[in-house]
Amino acid sequence: MTSTTMTSNAGGGASNAPSLADPRRASWWVLTVFLFPALAVYVGLTAYPAFRTFYDSFFTIEGMEVTFVGLDNYRALMTDETFWVSVRNTFIWSFIAPVLDVVTGLLLALALYAGVPFARFLRVAWFTPVLLSYVVVAILWMWIYNYDWGILNVFLRAVGLDSLVASWLGDPNLALGALIVTHAWKWAGFNMVVCLAAIHSLPREVLEAAELDNCGWGAKLRYVIVPMLRPTLLNLYILAFIGKMKIFDLVWIMTQGGPLWATETVSTYVYKRAFNWNTFDLGYPSAIASVWFVVVCAAVVILNRVLATRERLEY
Repeated sequence: MTSTTMTSNAGGGASNAPSLADPRRASWWVLTVFLFPALAVYVGLTAYPAFRTFYDSFFTIEGMEVTFVGLDNYRALMTDETFWVSVRNTFIWSFIAPVLDVVTGLLLALALYAGVPFARFLRVAWFTPVLLSYVVVAILWMWIYNYDWGILNVFLRAVGLDSLVASWLGDPNLALGALIVTHAWKWAGFNMVVCLAAIHSLPREVLEAAELDNCGWGAKLRYVIVPMLRPTLLNLYILAFIGKMKIFDLVWIMTQGGPLWATETVSTYVYKRAFNWNTFDLGYPSAIASVWFVVVCAAVVILNRVLATRERLEY
């Protein structure tokens, strides 16, 4: 009798033990305790500011004076030439610059995969810019681009290419391209690491079969490696696209949107209208931010649909 009771109690304890460790059977108050901090941070720092930005876009906010204006701020956007210039510059950043980022990262990864000399040192050196803050990167490249003593112009003068010497950040035709190169230099290492990991995960038998068929590096890259890396490359492109649609810090430190709005982005324009210009109105920049939020979300959805892999590769 005693042994039977002990056995049943032991069995009951064993059956109850998994339920205590199973998160699917946790009580509501336990879930609330664990979820509340994350939800509070999300609501306070993301959801509420986003909602308040949409709400403020229907008002003129000058200090403590708030006046409802309806859609007037959005109508004003349609005729704001500076806004459309910033949209053009941001789209150039977002659609063209990610190609440079991803291609550079892929080439660096292929160089390491091929076993170039000093590969270990180069892997660290190429990834180091990712660890630097935008402030450090911006100041470093401002020195490089300096017209008088910048290393780029000094090198051009030294090799007799004085005709190519330019004010890289002062010329409206060159400033945006100079910033794109700087941004690509910073993030190429991140793309390199991701591409290198993806290359090492490719099936060895496929690459060896290409080598047995006397497939050169160019053909193997075009017909074997790149098609198999397509999902990875597309994900990197979309991540870079999202980041560049919000680009602010690098532009603000290096050019503040100049010269002549040649590097103005939507983020820098919103900041200027909200805090830098003497307009004293938070409603109009809120309308700009609201429109751009919708544009970014729509662009990401469209890119995912257009660039999505139709056929899943299995290897």
